[in-house]
Amino acid sequence: MFYTKHIFFCTNKKADETGCGYLGGEEAFNFTKTYLKSLNMWGEGKLRASKSGCLGRCEDNPVCVIYPDGVWYTYVDESDLKSIIDEHLLSNKIVERLKI
Repeated sequence: MFYTKHIFFCTNKKADETGCGYLGGEEAFNFTKTYLKSLNMWGEGKLRASKSGCLGRCEDNPVCVIYPDGVWYTYVDESDLKSIIDEHLLSNKIVERLKI
C-alpha cells in the first residue's frame, strides 16, 4: 500500500453557495497537510490528505473520509481535526463523537 491511510476532504462549492468548500473544507485540508508534515507523517509509506469534489454526504457537511478504513467524519474546528489525526490516523482509534 502506498499510504497507510489516506484522508479525503470534500472541498466542493455548489452554485447555490452551499457545500463543504464554503464550510471549511479547504482550510481543513490545509491544516491537516501542515500538521502531518510537522509530525513527519506525510508521504509514501505514511499518511496522505487530499482534496475531493463532492463526496455525497451533504447533509452532514463538512465531511472527510479515511481510507482504507471507510470511516466518515464531520468536524467543526482544528481541535476536531487534531482528534481525527491523533486518534484515528496515528493511533487507529475511531473518534466516535465525530463519526458520521
